[in-house]
This record gives sequence, C-alpha cells and structure tokens, in this order.
Amino acid sequence: MTPAALVGPKIRDRRRVLGMTQAGLSAALGISPSYLNLIEAGKRNIGGALLKRIAGALGLSVDELDGAAERRLLGDLGELAAEPLLGALGLDAATAADLAGRHSGWARALVALHRAWLERGQAVSALSDRLGQDPVLAETVHDLLTRISAIRSSSEILETVDDLPPAQHRRFVSIIGGESRRLAEVAQALAAFFTRAPAGARAATPAGEVDDFLLEHNNCFPALEEAAAALRPPPPAPGASRFDAALGAVEAAFPDGPLAEQVQASPLLTGDAARRRAQRALSSYLAAAVVMPYEAFLAAAQETRYDVELLGARFGASFEQVCRRLATLRRPEAEGIPFGLMRVDAAGFVSRRLPLPRLPLPRHGGACPLWAVYQALQSPGAIVRQLAGFPGGERFLFVACALDKRAAGFPMPRRLVSVMLACDALYADRTVYGDGLDLSSSAPAAPVGANCRVCARPGCAYRQEDPVVGA
Repeated sequence: MTPAALVGPKIRDRRRVLGMTQAGLSAALGISPSYLNLIEAGKRNIGGALLKRIAGALGLSVDELDGAAERRLLGDLGELAAEPLLGALGLDAATAADLAGRHSGWARALVALHRAWLERGQAVSALSDRLGQDPVLAETVHDLLTRISAIRSSSEILETVDDLPPAQHRRFVSIIGGESRRLAEVAQALAAFFTRAPAGARAATPAGEVDDFLLEHNNCFPALEEAAAALRPPPPAPGASRFDAALGAVEAAFPDGPLAEQVQASPLLTGDAARRRAQRALSSYLAAAVVMPYEAFLAAAQETRYDVELLGARFGASFEQVCRRLATLRRPEAEGIPFGLMRVDAAGFVSRRLPLPRLPLPRHGGACPLWAVYQALQSPGAIVRQLAGFPGGERFLFVACALDKRAAGFPMPRRLVSVMLACDALYADRTVYGDGLDLSSSAPAAPVGANCRVCARPGCAYRQEDPVVGA
C-alpha cells in the first residue's frame, strides 16, 4: 500500500465529517479542486508542507493523517498474504490497501486471527518438540515403564509359584506396594507436566506485542526523556559500562519499572510476559537517555553525520546502544533522521524490529537474504553499508554490523547478533555512510526484496520460495 492510498480516504472522510466541499478545502489549501480530487482518490502522494496544511485545515495532527498505524496494518496484511497456506487464493497485495482503508476493522480482525493461528502453530510445535525431545519427559516415561515392569514381575511370581516361602511372599507383596506408590507419584508428575506445558508454549507473541507497543508510541517517550534529565547514575564499577551503571540507577529509581501504569493499561500488552518485556525495553530506553541525553546526542549525531562508531566513543556506548538511541530521535520539534532498526542472530531470528513506513520488517520468518543485516554476519565487527533498491522503486540505506556477544565458554560457538539501521535513501547524504555512493534516483542499487514470498524479482539466485504473485 502506498501512502496515497492510506491518506486520501482519510482526507475525504474527515472533510465530509466537517461538512466541507472539495472546492472549499482546496481554496483553503491553495490547490486546485482537481488536484485535491486526485489526492482523495489515492492517486497522488503528499508530504511535507502540503500534508501539514491539510492536517491543520482538517483539525488533525500530521501523525493522525499520515497513517502510521495503517501502514503497520498493511505490513501485517502483507505477511498474511504471503502465508503459503493461502497461496492458492492468489491474493493481490495491492488490494490490501483498499481493505485497510475502507474496512480497517475487518483487516485488523484478519491480522488478529492470523497471529492467533501462528501462535497456536508455535504452541503445537513446542509441545511436539517437547514430547519428542524433552529429557524430563523421556526419563519420566522410562521410570513409569520400570515401575510397571517391577509390579508385573512380582505379580507373576506370586501368581505362578505356589510353594513360595512366607518371607519371600511378603517381600514380593512389599515390592508391589512400594512400586505402586511410586508409580502413582510418577503418574502425578506426568499429569503435572502436561498441565504446565501449554502455558510455556507462547513463543514469539510477547515480543511482537512489545514491538507494537513501541511502534504505537513511535519509539519516543517524552516522559522518559524528562526523567533522564533528573537521573544521575553513579560512576560505573571497574569493568562495567556507563550503560550498566545507568540501568542500575533506573532500576533503583523505578523498582516497578518506568511508565508502569501506562504499561499495565496498554491494550497491546495482553499478558504478563509481554508487560515484563515492555518494562525491560523502557528501562533500557531510559538508561540510554541518561547516557546519551536527547539534545546533546542529537547535536552530536548531526555533527558527526550519524557516525555510529564516533558517537559510541563520545558517549561511552556500544554500537547497538547507539543504533537503538538513534532510532528514538523522533521528538516532533527536534527530530533526527527517521531510522528503522533490525536485529537478527546467526539463525536469522529477528529479535528486534522497528519498521519504517515503506519498509516493513518481518515479524515471522526471515527477510531477503541479500539485506546487509545478513551480509554483516559473514564479517563480524566490520560495518556493511548497502544502498538497497526494492521492486516497487523504494530505496533505502542499510548500515549493519555483526557483534560478538558475551561468550558462553568452551566448547560453545560464538554468539553473534547483527544490528542494522535503515533509512530512506533521501536521507543518505546526511550520513557519513552515504559518502561515495551515487544517490541519484537513476543510480543502480542492490536489487533486494522484502522476502521471497512477496518478492517478484525473476531469476534471483538467492530465492528460496516461489512468490505468492507471479512476476
């Protein structure tokens, strides 16, 4: 879905609610009625000053009109359309915009059902794995069979041997009684195992809910920025980082977690696991704001042209901490470059995602294997930049680096995660990572897609699945 397809119907509906004609609104905006008609029909993209003028004339904020929530909804519908189970239906991703714009309630219902279906599938897979591989279950079943065998053997002896001495008779009766009691205990433990198993099977849902919670707030929390100004952490202990010291100060100042009431009241966080994750995310946000104060950090980012390594050295923060802080510079009156953020591990699992309006990041499964975030895993510690071009003409600057997390010790493998910043190519010249790149609209870019299921690029050597819609 393009921004025009989202914004146009909202403008038309709001104008009608206010009782304004196209002629009246176009006159107030200083544009022709025919041009306004094209905007309302979703045939013209708008932004900048015109978007602000329209929002002001309709009594809406730019965020309300801009349709950030609807774009996220469209991304979720795109994932639904890419579901292999629905491939035979031939769903056209272009029609998702019409559904989201005209019947958002139905669209959200479909997304909710899709997520619930995925959650049930994850629960079934978790239970299946547990049944087949859980050592506790295997040991319990073995114990169960051992007790049954002992009872059976003793019973057969008592049944078949007529002249058994009294002492041995009492011993076998005692074995049957003791093994029966232990058998009952094992059976109770087994029943408790199956009672607990489903409760622990909710795998990715809490993390997804936290992603939605952060996106709902545009990953910017002014109350935490204000709290950071008053919070001064103690000097870090030897070997510890400034961020760790700040996080300790946050936990001491907010034992229940920052913005606890807001987290508890959020309808997006439906379970205790999601709320705990949200509190950890907000604690990290506040600690980052203490170490990298908003105004000073924004000024330094602009001065260094968003050089992550220089910013890390100046503020005593890691590459990932700087990237995550850059993605929070979204205060309307003092906004930095709008960055998206993605973090994956060596298995391709997406452990953090902050999408951009025209760059949906995968909620389930992996993205295009050609993205810089995966290339960085091939050379840990080296920064990989990429001017990425998508089939629809969208172009983004990707900057990624694979980081070596704390080792688990021999003989465990290295624990690598790759962190990637993403921004629209229009902002690339404001960053040090755009230097030396041909950023003209006609310049070649690395041909990538969102993922194989929705990418229609023919002949891609990296394709793992057939596209839902043919090229």
